[in-house]
Amino acid sequence: MTPHTVGQVMTSEVVRARRTTPFKEVVRLLDHHRVSGLPVVDEDDKVLGVVSGTDLVRAQANRAGRSPVRAVVAQDLMSTPAVTVHPEQSVPDAARLMERRGVERLPVVDEEDRLIGIATRRDLLRVFLRTDDDIRRQVTEEVLVTGLGLPPEAVLASVRDGVVTLDGSVELRSQVPEAVHSVWRLEGVVGVVNGLAFHVDDCAPPETSGHTGIT
Repeated sequence: MTPHTVGQVMTSEVVRARRTTPFKEVVRLLDHHRVSGLPVVDEDDKVLGVVSGTDLVRAQANRAGRSPVRAVVAQDLMSTPAVTVHPEQSVPDAARLMERRGVERLPVVDEEDRLIGIATRRDLLRVFLRTDDDIRRQVTEEVLVTGLGLPPEAVLASVRDGVVTLDGSVELRSQVPEAVHSVWRLEGVVGVVNGLAFHVDDCAPPETSGHTGIT
């Protein structure tokens, strides 16, 4: 099972604003489409930023008691730069990016940074709704046995609430990070506890003799 990509889970019909979209129109778009935020694009559909309900409230609070100099538009409200992803990126990677940057949605852009979709936290989290037993079977069959060529009894994989614990021994030291990295990238995995040992250290530098060969 290969990880889903952002392109497979994103919403293609994106509610968007232009940089000159008025404040009230942004509010109307959010309310009408029942979304909490939307990307702001330029004339070429390249993403400039993202405006959310929080940005609107903040803008109103900052303007309280002040005389308006000019009409507020989306460009004044948006958070920038926008955190974007490409459709070929994996869902686990996108979910980690979303968590790391503290955002609720990721505009999806093509190779020219033009908006082609949007992935929300709900879109990405859908693929994490896998049972622990399903994850354990995939770790054992696809990563340990097929991927690393280990006998089924060499490593015990246990899963609780999406956290995978690996216990046992592999042949080579280099297989330890390979196993951990492969498991970490599986859909539904939220953490990996490494308890692996190894038999042969193929990562150690070769021993060298003190004899130079010069007489």
